[in-house]
Amino acid sequence: MSPSDASDCPSPDVSVVIPAYNAATTLSTCLTALLHQTVPLDPAEIIVVDDGSHDGTAATAACLGVRVICQPHTNQAVARNRGAKAARGTILLFTDADCEPAPDWVERMLAPFADPTVAGVKGRYRTRQRGIVPRFIQQEFEQKYDHLRRSRQLDFIDGYAAGYRRDIFFALGGFDPHYPPVEDIELSFRAARQGYRLVFAPDAVVYHRHRDTLRDYARTKARAATLWVEVYRAHPTKIANDSRQPYLVVLQIVAIGLGGMLLPLLPFSRQARRLAGLLSLGFLATTLPLTLRALRSDPAIAPAVPLLSLVRAASQAFGIARGVGQRLARHPALATLKRGRPAPQQHG
Repeated sequence: MSPSDASDCPSPDVSVVIPAYNAATTLSTCLTALLHQTVPLDPAEIIVVDDGSHDGTAATAACLGVRVICQPHTNQAVARNRGAKAARGTILLFTDADCEPAPDWVERMLAPFADPTVAGVKGRYRTRQRGIVPRFIQQEFEQKYDHLRRSRQLDFIDGYAAGYRRDIFFALGGFDPHYPPVEDIELSFRAARQGYRLVFAPDAVVYHRHRDTLRDYARTKARAATLWVEVYRAHPTKIANDSRQPYLVVLQIVAIGLGGMLLPLLPFSRQARRLAGLLSLGFLATTLPLTLRALRSDPAIAPAVPLLSLVRAASQAFGIARGVGQRLARHPALATLKRGRPAPQQHG
């Protein structure tokens, strides 16, 4: 369908919101893809919220004829909420400025909403990158998608390909700005807790550039894990019942955490070394499903899966420990203790 065809009969029922911060290099690809959908979109209902960029993001969006809202830099949760408030569609779709929706993404996202019991829809990542780290990340996502297909109930929707009925989105209060960049998951946890039905649309694809260096990947995993401490504090039942995370990944994090606790004992204790060896074997066993999956779909990266899984688990374990430490540091009891500590004596 040509752009002129698309503009002749735009859908009045859907709005697409894209938060953007210094996204000029990727935003045009995202918007061009949205302007060439199999379901025509009203350019005024493709809403870019420029979150205080200083690289020409707003001008890039304006040149393509979509609606632009500018705000001082805050975070993507605030930007998403502001775009949703300005939208008129009965269905709100969200994607990110570094995503390229497939031509039928809107169509595939809208299809589940034909069932009136569906409140929210989750789409899917793919990537065209050929580096080892991005391809491993894609295998991670594919493993999660496999897990989702086996889950009886979905309880999370990622913001890169998310859809909500407008009335339900606002009944839930929108995205909580205290949880960026995991405010999308926190919102869907709230939705699931209140009994709303969320579904996975595996054919609703957006293409993404994943982290392409090991350092960036590790930092991203650690940061997200730190924030997850706060999310799980708000939703404690999800600690043991989270369809977002395959249970083998959780076991890997636990194994790495226990191994880290054993490190100081290794030079002095045979039992500690034996336990560390068992943890290492157990960790390797947990990487087998993803390794076998990679052998079937992307054999070249299969040998790297155990090492990259180790980096992932270590980064997440560190992030969780950091998050717990930050939470303890803010505990009222500790604050009281600090206030009650006597001031150091001055010696003349």
